[in-house]
Order: sequence, then C-alpha cells, then structure tokens
Amino acid sequence: MVQLHTIARGEGDPVVLLHGLFGSARNFGTVQKRLSLHWRVLAMDLRNHGESPHAPGMDYATLAEDVRETLVALNALPCALIGHSMGGKTAMRLALEHPHLISRLIVGDIAPVAYPPRHHAEIAAMLRLPLRPGLTRAEADKQLAASIEDPALRGFLLQNLRFNTVPYWRIGLAEIASSLSEIESWPPVPDASRYEGPTLFVIGGHSSYVQPSHRPLIRQLFPSARFVTIKRAGHWLHADDPETFLAVVEAFLAS
Repeated sequence: MVQLHTIARGEGDPVVLLHGLFGSARNFGTVQKRLSLHWRVLAMDLRNHGESPHAPGMDYATLAEDVRETLVALNALPCALIGHSMGGKTAMRLALEHPHLISRLIVGDIAPVAYPPRHHAEIAAMLRLPLRPGLTRAEADKQLAASIEDPALRGFLLQNLRFNTVPYWRIGLAEIASSLSEIESWPPVPDASRYEGPTLFVIGGHSSYVQPSHRPLIRQLFPSARFVTIKRAGHWLHADDPETFLAVVEAFLAS
C-alpha cells in the first residue's frame, strides 16, 4: 500500500476527489474550494502522480486499496467518493469491493469497461524528451508537439515536468508506462459485486468515453445509477464547464 498525498479543506462529512491519468489533486482546486464550504473535502494524488510516492503496479484493486487505507489513516470513512477517468475507475472499484464505506459515488466520464490504447503516443513522447540541464518549457513544448498536436494536452502534461537545474518528471513516468495496459483495462469483478448506494455518472456531451452500450453493464454493477450529460463539456468535465459540473455535484451530494 502507498500512503497517498492528500490536500484537505473544510469540515463536515468527508468527500473524496480522485483525479485522472497524468493529473493530480490540484486539478480539482476550484471544485475542492467550492465543496469545502459544506463538506470536508480530501483531494488525493494517486500513486505515481502529484506528490504521492512512486511504486510499481497500477491495477485498480491496488489503486483502490491505496485510497481505502489512506482514508482509514485520515479517519475519513465512510465518505462520498468522486472520481474522474482513471480516478473514476478507482472509485468504482473501491465502491464495489467495500460498498459499506462509500455513502455516495460520482463517476466522471468513464465506464467500467476496457478501452483501446489511447495514451501510448503521449507516454512515448514524454519518455523521449531529453531532460538536459537548461531545458525550457518552450523547448519542451516544441519537442512534444512533434507527436502531440493538441497544445492544451501538451500544457497539461508539462505540468508534471519540473524545470530545475536538471529537469525531471515528478510523476512516476516509467511506472505509469509499464502499467498502461492495466490503466486502460477493467479486470472482471466477482459476479456478486454490486454497489447499490446512490450513484451518478456525469458524462461529457463532446466525449466518447461513455457510450449507450455501456449502460446495461453500469446498471448491473450500480443498480441505482443515474446519468447526467454536461452538453458543453468534453472528457475534462471540471475544466471544460466547471460551473455546471459543480452544480450537478453539489445537488447530488446534498440530495
């Protein structure tokens, strides 16, 4: 188990935020600030991300156990659990394995299914980047642009690069690369696994991650699941339309 770095704000019933691949707890800064007006909000860095330790193995059972044991140490169970993308899969796994620990579940734009490879080009480009002394952000961005066209994605990835005397990736890039197939997958869960608590799937209107064909499986695992689509958002719900995302989350947590 890895003890996860956690940013805490507010008081009251605990609400936990789990980020996606290449992200960190700080990606939820605006969300955490707003929710902390009413709840004790814990934003976590998953293993190999942010300021949490680097360690091999990123299957979802392992990631979920990291979260559970960290929450035990923080005396923050039961909790409402909010996860986006990779964090959403981690949240689903934790809710399925320990349903009594999760009071409510919000899953951001991800389904409990295996996805085709999506991130190999980004990983390869990051690994190829020459981390020489004096490297500037502009030079790093130019290098990544040869393989990653989207400037917003490059900017997001470069948040993980530290431009010290000798630049370094603060994320466990090698560990993530070796676990990418596990991150993109969804291992089978026991036949009896269910999370019957209140569950909300928040979907980006411009995203293809959650398809209508996924809903029967979602309802099998999460019988109380409801679905909300944020029309103006893509996969990055809380960044693309933060006000609508927050309104949806606050209403669900308060209901």
